[in-house]
Amino acid sequence: MLPARFIPSMADADVLDEVFEVIENRKETLPEDSYTASLFTHEKGENAVLEKLGEEMTELVLAAKDDDHEELAHESADIVYHMLVLLSMKGMDLSDLRTELEDRR
Repeated sequence: MLPARFIPSMADADVLDEVFEVIENRKETLPEDSYTASLFTHEKGENAVLEKLGEEMTELVLAAKDDDHEELAHESADIVYHMLVLLSMKGMDLSDLRTELEDRR
């Protein structure tokens, strides 16, 4: 059995669900002042999100190299956010991600 610190809490699942719900809402409603909506309407299409993922990954690696825990958490959140946007763009959702992770346990 995994130690409790390795088992995600419902709060962890809830925050991912909430963020994904906001992403899906922005995709549908496309508010003009929304960064998320701008990713769905960007002239580069999904390449804009792919570029952001590359940029954020580089920043994550640098934060890890510098042992900067605060920046590491920040960049990790940026990666997760942009990954969720990409999943939404591809017509996927969190159940696809959860299934894949469960298969890897």
